[in-house]
Amino acid sequence: MTELAQINFSKDQLKNLAETMLKEAKLLGATSAEVDISVNKGFNVSARKGDVETVEYNQDKGIGITVYFDKSSGSSSLSDLRPEAIKTAVKAACDIAKYTDEDEYSGLAPKELLAFEYPEINLAYPWEVTVEEAIETAKELEHTALKHDKRLATESVDVATTAAYYVYANSEGFYGCFPVTRHELSCVLIAKENSEMQRDFSYTVSCDPTLLKSIDYVANEAVKKTLDRLNSRTLKTQNAPVIFAADEAKSLLGHFIGAISGSSLYRKSSFLLDHMGKQIFPKNITIEEKPHLDKYLGSSPYDDNGVLTRNNVFIKDGVLNSYALGIYSARKLGLQTTANAGGVHNLFISTSDKNLNDLIKQMHKGLVVTELMGQGVNLITGDYSRGCSGFWVENGEIQYPVKEATIAGNLKDMYSNIGEVGNDVDKRGNILTGSILLNNMMIAGS
Repeated sequence: MTELAQINFSKDQLKNLAETMLKEAKLLGATSAEVDISVNKGFNVSARKGDVETVEYNQDKGIGITVYFDKSSGSSSLSDLRPEAIKTAVKAACDIAKYTDEDEYSGLAPKELLAFEYPEINLAYPWEVTVEEAIETAKELEHTALKHDKRLATESVDVATTAAYYVYANSEGFYGCFPVTRHELSCVLIAKENSEMQRDFSYTVSCDPTLLKSIDYVANEAVKKTLDRLNSRTLKTQNAPVIFAADEAKSLLGHFIGAISGSSLYRKSSFLLDHMGKQIFPKNITIEEKPHLDKYLGSSPYDDNGVLTRNNVFIKDGVLNSYALGIYSARKLGLQTTANAGGVHNLFISTSDKNLNDLIKQMHKGLVVTELMGQGVNLITGDYSRGCSGFWVENGEIQYPVKEATIAGNLKDMYSNIGEVGNDVDKRGNILTGSILLNNMMIAGS
């Protein structure tokens, strides 16, 4: 695997560090131990009013160790790599473990589940861009956006690049290390007209710089989204169909994953408790994860327990088919891990052949939500109430922008009321979905 020149650690150095910490834990009497290490290096530049506003360099490292004395555990973290600092951190974890209560479900993953032969996923594509070139790119992006309309001003325009290594090792002899890169262009604009002010943005992000959208694309999308929000109106309270635009539809699936995650289930704080095998979504919906895809931001060869990741089908034909579990939660629930310690990897929902415009025509009359506000989601009951803005649709066409609205319902009803999922899939993250049309929701206005 190609070394990342940007990072001041080689894979051999990282492996030696992990082994040193595990050996120290064993010398202090720990029956087992595990180490997490992340190191990254990169920079972010921002432009405003035709000039560079900030240049930020980052070179971070995070190191954590958890030790086990039978069923008692202790953890500590450090960023100082001097030998005495490493010994101090390991001793601190051991001291904590000696004073904690036993937890019968704690401990490392079974050796047979560890990813000793994990796949190599192509996630590292360094961007050979200098700070000076990034500054010029940011300035060009701002200029391209602002030349469209005098009502526009810049809040921020950023260009960022980061390279990282992620390491997990434990006393069962497992050592895993994989590199990733992340590159991003973003543009946040403000539109002013009379006494009204609106804000919106566009961004492109990828591990491969050749897959970033063009400057023109990001600028034009930011301009259109921002100007389209001017002259917004309030709505009357009513029931109507609602479309969650793709980048906001991600949150609907995020709530679903939260409800089927092990920690929510064993704490009995999920509205999907005891729903295995039950119909949650319409029959045409399948939700699955694919963790081993090259160039996808959510890919990972193993989870936070070092367990080999795999394709999981959480919803099959609308029915709950699997929970999302790590080792600890699986033990608590008397089930098997699904290699989801730390979250899901590249979550997909089945889509139709319709784009957002098709969904708008199908909806005929209702609300397109393009921004959600607030945290009004109760995963224990499924109750959902969030502020939003977007666009009102009549006769299958957008009529005007909407402000100060609230949409409300229950997540179980919302999931069962999905009419269509669009093919406009947003790939900027670990949850990949198109726009989602819900057949009916309560919309509270003025």
